[in-house]
Amino acid sequence: MVSPIDVAKRLVLGRPFRSDRLGETLLSKRIALPIFASDPLSSVAYATQEILLILTLAGVAYLNLTWWVAAGVVVLLAVVVLSYRQVVQAYPSGGGSYEVVAENLGPTAGLVVAAALMVDYIMTVAVSVASGVDNIISAAPGLNHYRVVINLGVVVFLTAMNLRGVRESGRLFAIPTYAFVAGVLVMTALGLGSTAFGHAPVAESANYQIQPQQLGLSTAAVAFLLLRAFSSGCTALTGAEAISNGVPAFRKPKALNAARTMTAMGVLAITMFAGVTALAMISKTKVTENTCDLIGFHGNCETDAQKTVIAQISAAVFGGHSVAFYYLMVCTALILILAANTAYNGFPLLNSILAQRRYMPRQLHTRGDRLALSNGIMMLSLVAAGLLYAFHGSTTRLIQLYIVGVFTSFTLCQAGMVRHWNRELRTLRSEGNSAGPERARIHRARIINAFGSCFTGVVLVVVMITKFTHGAYLVVFAIPVLVLIMYAIHRHYSRVRDELTIAPDDEETLPTRVHAVVLVSGWHKATRRAVQFARATRPDVLTAITVNVDDSDTRELTRDWERAGVQIPLKVVESPYREITRPVVDYIKRVRQARPRDVVAVYIPEYVVGRWWENLLHNQSSLRLKARLLFVPGVMVTSVPYQLHSSDGHSDERVQHTPGEVRRGITG
Repeated sequence: MVSPIDVAKRLVLGRPFRSDRLGETLLSKRIALPIFASDPLSSVAYATQEILLILTLAGVAYLNLTWWVAAGVVVLLAVVVLSYRQVVQAYPSGGGSYEVVAENLGPTAGLVVAAALMVDYIMTVAVSVASGVDNIISAAPGLNHYRVVINLGVVVFLTAMNLRGVRESGRLFAIPTYAFVAGVLVMTALGLGSTAFGHAPVAESANYQIQPQQLGLSTAAVAFLLLRAFSSGCTALTGAEAISNGVPAFRKPKALNAARTMTAMGVLAITMFAGVTALAMISKTKVTENTCDLIGFHGNCETDAQKTVIAQISAAVFGGHSVAFYYLMVCTALILILAANTAYNGFPLLNSILAQRRYMPRQLHTRGDRLALSNGIMMLSLVAAGLLYAFHGSTTRLIQLYIVGVFTSFTLCQAGMVRHWNRELRTLRSEGNSAGPERARIHRARIINAFGSCFTGVVLVVVMITKFTHGAYLVVFAIPVLVLIMYAIHRHYSRVRDELTIAPDDEETLPTRVHAVVLVSGWHKATRRAVQFARATRPDVLTAITVNVDDSDTRELTRDWERAGVQIPLKVVESPYREITRPVVDYIKRVRQARPRDVVAVYIPEYVVGRWWENLLHNQSSLRLKARLLFVPGVMVTSVPYQLHSSDGHSDERVQHTPGEVRRGITG
């Protein structure tokens, strides 16, 4: 009989996959791009907006600096893509930044990167979903009051889709990703083309003025403003490392396909970001964190949300009520929401590697029914949903926590790659290899990674300085806490392994005797089965005990025991305070103290029921007893089940065998 829970599970997840079908879930480049690159591709929808939000703090005049800030972001994105191409080819096993740093800079640095990446993936889900919902609200402002509910609903949907498996979710998510890329490229081409012919698009906020929050900035203050805008624009780089973590998911040749996907992602992300930024400047788009700072805003600034930058540009290019406008808004909302899928693939894979090395719980290495890393997916969803609820789905508040983890992993990974290439060069020298092309390739790769490490290191310092008081301090606190937790988990597993290791000089000592104890509450079929099973094991000593909670019940049990002619003695344990668990545990401990080399086997009758609510009515005392007895050394606890009629529908169908099948090993 199939339970309702199993039916719901099959409807949501589909039928389970066999372990030997794991190879069928490998990805082509066409599917891998939307799975692993949807985050950096989607970030063009809000990276430009984050730059403008910071620059408008000083007024409209400073928006002209957007060109310089965007140029810095483009250069940085190109450097990161080139650097991670080296990672993909040098470390195709899928550890990405963590494996590079752990191998080249040591385990502590590796755990710092792992913690930074975990924070990054969690924030990817939170920020992507929140930003996607922002664009939904831009197209349908009436939904603003349901922002948090929509955010949580989207997380539930993404969780369900990813539990169905990587390949299946990738097919579904590929359509909105490619639709968004096409929409942005068409919008960029039309907008720039119209500008070239003298009909530049004009945003709805072009005529707005801005009430600046900072006046009369000094040179140092302007430099700080630029650095802060640059650090906000660096959100365009989030998720750029995901492909390096997911190399094992690609089809063969894995490293080559991953490197080509990385290149395609970089070209598309740079083109789209540059196009959106150019159109934002051409159309004179303005956006502020506080809508009431906009002078000339149409509507109630206290309750009405301002349209996002990409929504304003799309309306200026296509027309605010055109089909193309709504098409791009829908695609933008979808890809921003589905950009979280990058984290849903990277986070479980990273935790699986950490679990394999005993830095995270082993359950995170286990695959679910659909060969997805289900436990990692569920953990990511719960933490991200908690953040969305705590920050009320605000993209601006969440994004402040975003960049520190990203650039920590970038910087340490590139530094690790420099050490990797140094080791490769030493190996070539020691082997006397004078191959010029190989040496030149390594020198070129080392220069790329060294420049990338320095560049991203500077950006990390800038991000720490400019965003620390705006929420980044939470990430700075979270990373070392996660590292300490991972060390504690690893220490626990190491201690357990040492305890369980059998040393060569360990003697295999058999117990002197087996003292069996059957726990009895009344004389009935369940008790009789437990007694029969205990006798069948042929212990040296067999005793039945009952706890005297009620004198009349105990006397009745004693009479039933004598009438039944049970061949083992029944011992009554007194309980003046009407407890059951403590007197039994104390009795077992006294038996152990009297003969320390004996093993005490405790047999507990249990009812097997078919309905969940029936479990509340039975077996509570036995559960408490088992929980206590498991901590008593030298005690073995055995549950003796007795199936009640309500459990009949839940038992598996008996397999009928022809004569000789069992003997030949045919049991299925």
